[in-house]
Amino acid sequence: MQPGLTLILSVIVLGFCCLWQAGQACQSIEQRFKFDNSDIYLRLRRGDKLQYELMKGSRSLQTVTLDNFVTNNNLEATTTGSYKLSDGTTSIEFSLVKSTNSVTHIRVARDQVIKGTQPRDCLALNTGRTHWYGGSEQKQHYWPVERQQYSNFSYVPKELGNMAVAERYWVNSDGFFLYVDNTTPLFIDQNAVGHEDQLCISALSVLPYDPRLSSAKFSYQLAFAKDAKAAHMYAVESLLGKPTGYPDERMVQHPVWSTWALYKAEVTDEVVRDFAKQIVDNGFENSQLEIDDDWEDCYGALTFRKNKFPDAKKLTDDLKALGFRVTLWIHPFINNNCTAIYETAKQLGYLVLDHEGSADTQWWNSKPKDAAYLDFTKTAVQEWFTTRLKRLQTEDGIDSFKFDAGETSWIPTDPVLQGDANQTPLQITTDYVRTVAAFGDVIEVRSAQNTQDLPIFVRIVDKDSEWGWNNGLVTLITSLLQMNLNGYPFVLPDMIGGNGYNEKPPNKELFLRWLQANVFMPSLQFSFVPWNFDDETIEISKTFTKLHSDYTPYIMKLFKRATTTGEPVNAPLWWIAPNDAVAQSIYDEFLLGDDIIAAPVVTEGATKRDIYLPEGQWTDGNGSAVYTGPVWLMEYPAPLNTLPYFVRVGFQLD
Repeated sequence: MQPGLTLILSVIVLGFCCLWQAGQACQSIEQRFKFDNSDIYLRLRRGDKLQYELMKGSRSLQTVTLDNFVTNNNLEATTTGSYKLSDGTTSIEFSLVKSTNSVTHIRVARDQVIKGTQPRDCLALNTGRTHWYGGSEQKQHYWPVERQQYSNFSYVPKELGNMAVAERYWVNSDGFFLYVDNTTPLFIDQNAVGHEDQLCISALSVLPYDPRLSSAKFSYQLAFAKDAKAAHMYAVESLLGKPTGYPDERMVQHPVWSTWALYKAEVTDEVVRDFAKQIVDNGFENSQLEIDDDWEDCYGALTFRKNKFPDAKKLTDDLKALGFRVTLWIHPFINNNCTAIYETAKQLGYLVLDHEGSADTQWWNSKPKDAAYLDFTKTAVQEWFTTRLKRLQTEDGIDSFKFDAGETSWIPTDPVLQGDANQTPLQITTDYVRTVAAFGDVIEVRSAQNTQDLPIFVRIVDKDSEWGWNNGLVTLITSLLQMNLNGYPFVLPDMIGGNGYNEKPPNKELFLRWLQANVFMPSLQFSFVPWNFDDETIEISKTFTKLHSDYTPYIMKLFKRATTTGEPVNAPLWWIAPNDAVAQSIYDEFLLGDDIIAAPVVTEGATKRDIYLPEGQWTDGNGSAVYTGPVWLMEYPAPLNTLPYFVRVGFQLD
């Protein structure tokens, strides 16, 4: 018998025929192979498509379909305790990473994916029985995520679909997670034709990955725990990591005020001063005032345009005298018409080039081929960019920065990047974010890639001033939950009321419901302002900005907890009741820590809503009633000045 090999069945069952049912194919189930010093087994199932099954004792943990891997070979033990399965050209290696009473962790790897081939492995979603979470940020951000659809979709941070945060991680309500390693040129199929009710992962060395690799890697990790919470906490410990610090407290306590949504690119010294005066005159606090788009001489210059801002230092000094910190919108592009800095960067080799030597790309403030992207995979570029930003601080009085973009889709197609070619193009996002994170705890970024350790806010990508799944208010909550379960607990929600794109600013109702939804999130960010509506809007806005401020000590406590345990700040409702089937499906409520349930109104025209409370005793935040969960509160009254929320009995706000 081979080392570590345990023959469970005395005979290999070959050609075994199942009892036929409509639409069901015949399968043969082979002997189980036992991993050394464990009760974990691996076995093959042969039918229309080859499958492997992972088992703990007699219990099946997961069955994975090898969609296009064909072989009659058997599993073979290796000298390291793993098992290999070969088709004569390539092989799959199965390794037991960890096996305890609480966790089983398996790694599945192909180290030689031949160019031109696309191995694909598929898991059943079991929609209707199992719920899935995690995955990427999305414009139409359904939650749970099993409803989403993809077909041969490249899985990188990109502009398409607002996919700025796209960790390769999914966890489900059965206590199972899937994590795909960064060296895999990952494509996914979910609910695609031929793969209905499946999540399929595949590897293919074509753009946007490096198409020049003669062979690629395809590796992923599967883990099993008692429930989704336990599985996620193990993922944090073993793969995702946790933050090493946390953002600035003032950014939590008081609102960020941005010029963007209200003024767009029409910013000047006069506009900024007037904006600041309005904030002060209307009696609102601030963490900072952010000067957004079109302050530069030209895009990429990183110098103030004198005909808009004659004396930037005097402006920032005057704003600070009013009690504001001043931050500035920054991006990683240089437009071609920004001639001097563009030519300097080009001559220094600081621009991302494609394999033909062209730096041409496009972003939202350029035409096609009229811009370039700084190559943050080069140390010299990181230092050069940092030095230029520090000049804005020392000479112009800027306190900190809002860093935009960072997704891989902004760089030239087929780029030449430094670092491991197996991680192209992911490293451009990682290196950009790590470069700018050095500016401290008052910054914000909007993209991320394996940067969960950084003590900074990650901003949700721009939302539209809509209510529904079309990038509207309800997706503010689902994006918040996704980011927390990607390992990013310091979430900066987007502008209150959305961005007002397509000449569609928020009305009073949407503005106030958006503010209410933000209250128990980590930070508030205004651009549209309450006083542009009416006095009632001002008073309601002050009530909820104060409520948020009052909970700052608890939010900071949760920030500190995240650095210790890696737990989310805003988790889905099932976090405190992992086996509650109702809580597993809730998308329009969320937690702050373990003690606050927020249930904002996210439906246009609604003045009441149904609310689910999981197990525990909960005090109505708008009164003194106490409810014992699990329980539904039907038609809870919520007029425009009311945010439904509930506090765990015994909780005290420090």
